[in-house]
Amino acid sequence: MREPAFWHRPSSLLSQLLAPLGVLYGAIAARRLMRTGLRAGVPVICVGNYGLGGAGKTPTVMALAGILRSLGETPVVLSRGYGGRLHGPLQVDAHRHTATEVGDEPLMMARTIPVIVSRQRAAGVVPARALGASVILLDDGFQNPALAKDISLIVIDGDRGLGNKRVFPAGPLRAPLPPQLSRTDALVIVGSGVAADDVAAGVDARRGLVLRAKLVPDDASVAALRGRRVCAFAGIGDPARFFRSLRACGIDVAAERAFADHHRFSHHDVAELQVRASRDGLALVTTEKDLARLRNSESLAAFAQAVVPFAVRLVFDDEQALRSFLTDRIARARR
Repeated sequence: MREPAFWHRPSSLLSQLLAPLGVLYGAIAARRLMRTGLRAGVPVICVGNYGLGGAGKTPTVMALAGILRSLGETPVVLSRGYGGRLHGPLQVDAHRHTATEVGDEPLMMARTIPVIVSRQRAAGVVPARALGASVILLDDGFQNPALAKDISLIVIDGDRGLGNKRVFPAGPLRAPLPPQLSRTDALVIVGSGVAADDVAAGVDARRGLVLRAKLVPDDASVAALRGRRVCAFAGIGDPARFFRSLRACGIDVAAERAFADHHRFSHHDVAELQVRASRDGLALVTTEKDLARLRNSESLAAFAQAVVPFAVRLVFDDEQALRSFLTDRIARARR
């Protein structure tokens, strides 16, 4: 879905009109947060968001997987498979499955880490453990009570924060903020913005870990685009952040096209992008997640080959603090 603009404004008439629905939705969500979930038998680290929309959750999962491996763990990602039609549980095969079947994010992650897709998250525990998981990385599901979490790590965009801080549909929050804060063990602020500073203060007051991180572009991606004018397009939670990242690397973004998160590209979309790029002599560039969806379609595969993927990775400002935190909390969970 595309986020309504009023979610990220201080106040609006539409938000006020929807506030009663937000109160009702929030009361139900807060009650669900209090339920006790299934113990997986191995530590479960949930990487989630307080609200709807993108904040850098997938790069965080992949960065955590690398850190956990360096600590001697065997992480397996458990995902609901948003956008895919298969309910699972099943292991994602990056060479056999498509984004339509398992979702774009699981398909992208499965290239580097084992991923189990299961619409019912608890049902994904057994196949994850069968793969030798010593730790389960729960991709999203912070507000879902099906599985007990040993560590809840929340990702938030430092530039956008939580918008108007109202509960859906009046705002982007999936549940009222206080009960979510009380269940937060660590907060990762992506970017150098200050919009999440008040949330960070709330987590810090509860003695949670607060970390800063940034998305670092892949050198090869930057080199492939250096000196070229580009037409950038993206169907992610916050396309504007993608466009800003390109410009921050010195890439000349002459045209940009934003689509809704998890957008399924049509032939009309592709034709429009091709015409614009050809007319103005632009290179086409998109995110790895968007490219995974384009490669999903045989009829769009030729177009996908002409698009440059802009790969990024998440880097923590204080990785050692995170490593110490994970080591301590995983050991505590096992005890």
